[in-house]
Amino acid sequence: MADREDATAGSPVKDPEDWTTGDEPATGAQESYLHTLATEAGEPAPEGLTKAEASRKIDELQEQTGRGR
Repeated sequence: MADREDATAGSPVKDPEDWTTGDEPATGAQESYLHTLATEAGEPAPEGLTKAEASRKIDELQEQTGRGR
C-alpha cells in the first residue's frame, strides 16, 4: 500500500505496516474508537490488536459504518 495524502494536513500518511511502533499494543484511544465503531457495525469489539491491526480495523469499520474519511 502506498503512502496517501492526509486530507487535513497535506502530509503523507504511512501504511501501518511501516510504523516502527505498529507491533505495540493498540492505544486506549484506538480501543475506545474500535468499540464504538464495532457497536455501530453490529460486530463484537476486537481485542488484543496491535496498533497497526487496530488502524486497519478502524479503516474497515469506518467504511462499513459510513464514518469513513
